[in-house]
Amino acid sequence: MSGPGPDRLDEFGEIERLFRPLTRGAAGAFDLKDDAAVLPSRKGHDIVVTKDAIVEGVHFPVGEAPDLVARKLVRVNLSDLAAKAAEPFAAFLFVAWPNGLGARERERFAMGLSADLEAYGVSLMGGDTVSTPGPFTASLTAMGWVPERRMVRRSGARPGDRLLVSGTIGDGTLGLAAVRGEISDTEGELVYRYRLPEPRLDLRDQLRRIATAAADVSDGLIADARHVAEASEVRICIDLDKLPLSRGAATWLEQQADIAAALLRLGSGGDDYEVVCTAPPGVRKPAGFTVIGEVVEGDGVEVRAAGTVIDPGPGGWRHT
Repeated sequence: MSGPGPDRLDEFGEIERLFRPLTRGAAGAFDLKDDAAVLPSRKGHDIVVTKDAIVEGVHFPVGEAPDLVARKLVRVNLSDLAAKAAEPFAAFLFVAWPNGLGARERERFAMGLSADLEAYGVSLMGGDTVSTPGPFTASLTAMGWVPERRMVRRSGARPGDRLLVSGTIGDGTLGLAAVRGEISDTEGELVYRYRLPEPRLDLRDQLRRIATAAADVSDGLIADARHVAEASEVRICIDLDKLPLSRGAATWLEQQADIAAALLRLGSGGDDYEVVCTAPPGVRKPAGFTVIGEVVEGDGVEVRAAGTVIDPGPGGWRHT
């Protein structure tokens, strides 16, 4: 790792004090004293690699606590590995510190990063840090193991498969609305889901057993289902009336005058970090999943809400 360090620390001081402990003793990290790392091999397994970046004012609110930023960075990347049925083990970090972010804030970032890397059994293997006049930006390259040729791809869905989703949908977008003061969240459950999503690494065995295709729900359930449809060259039909909802989301939905529009918001808002997948019709549905649609011949997605087919638009977040 290299780059300008925090106040009163040069680049090497920052690495030694903030990030070296995050290697968790991994031999190939060389205590972050080298310009490269050596990744271990694991017989009978492939290495799955993913990379996501988060930017202040885009993926998290301006002024968000740095430890929460770091923890969300870890979790959104591990969510991608979860959807591939992979077991995480290593990560590389990039951080662009904005001008004015002092030593205490950088320490808080490192503390949050350490907490979640430790919790999920991931070693920091290297990376880079720089200073920037622009917004706070961080990126993680995460790596996981999966048995050879067993990674669950987006391209395996087939006509006749059922469409399933894990957990509950819509909490992420409602949590952001609560952070902005647009809706009430008296118990803080929606805000928590937005700020600290839980990557569904617990679903690894179920996905390996039943999933023909999968994606994590980051851009929005509809958009991510469309990604699966496009990769698999099929049409996916989604019934938003069957969305699994948390208590907070269900309460919010009951208060909306236009149920179809409200369901579309929940199904396209994103930031849920659940897993949407397809599975053959004869396979028993695992606990924790809800059947919300089916795969048919054709292309794109068909979306129903409040008992009628609706135009979903983009169905989620798109960077332009």
